[in-house]
Amino acid sequence: MAKVAKNPDEMSFLDHLEELRWHLIRSVLAVVLIACVAFFMKDFIFDTVIFGPKKMDFPTYRFFCNIATFFGITSEFCADTLPFTIQNRTMAGQFSAHIWTSIWAGFIVGFPYVLWEVWRFISPGLHQNERKHSRGFILVASLLFFIGVLFGYYVVAPLSINFLGTYQVSQEVSNEIDISSFIATVRASVIACGVMFELPIIIYFLTKVGLVTPEILKKYRKIALVVVLILSAVITPPDVASQIVVSIPVLILYQVSIYISKLVIKRDAKREAKKYAK
Repeated sequence: MAKVAKNPDEMSFLDHLEELRWHLIRSVLAVVLIACVAFFMKDFIFDTVIFGPKKMDFPTYRFFCNIATFFGITSEFCADTLPFTIQNRTMAGQFSAHIWTSIWAGFIVGFPYVLWEVWRFISPGLHQNERKHSRGFILVASLLFFIGVLFGYYVVAPLSINFLGTYQVSQEVSNEIDISSFIATVRASVIACGVMFELPIIIYFLTKVGLVTPEILKKYRKIALVVVLILSAVITPPDVASQIVVSIPVLILYQVSIYISKLVIKRDAKREAKKYAK
């Protein structure tokens, strides 16, 4: 029997909760389905993707090695191998890593669908004009997320792994890194950057609801810079070069967010002016 769509204005609080529940269920099912596919692609997920930044033929290392060679500088990026091994110290460690990595792969790949379900839940509560001007939301938000994921994977993760994997307090101590720790480093770099690149989308909606204005963004620009540097320090190795590499795109996104906030304010002002003109 077909489910009859209800008018959002006539729905009770429990009706909204029921609607939200089904959106969440569909989102979780999509993530689980993709996770199942990822589970059976174990060799590609781990050998190619997860452990890719551990191999010195990784594109990022080759890029920095070529730059160092061009300037005649000796660089660790030109080494044959990274001086650490990955190990498993618990009975279910590898199986657990396999399960959780598949789930996170399901979330990353299924992000556009999850976003679509979120949009389906909130869009009925928007005015027709707001829905019209929010076209392309899923496409833009997904694109920004995937750009952030790629930035985290090809820039942040290899820089973190190269620095932390080669760092030694003494020659007496060798780096034998647990598989969960290695995967957590790659995952944190990828997810954190994916979320950070959503900044323009977040600012757009905060401006729409009146919580943010271009003036506020400009006023707290210096504070935002400090926050960005702190976030960069959290998700990157503790060296200045890596933090600058991460900070630059986030600061660019912050400037873009100010421009987006201005556009939203101007467009809303024009709409209000047309209303009064009528």
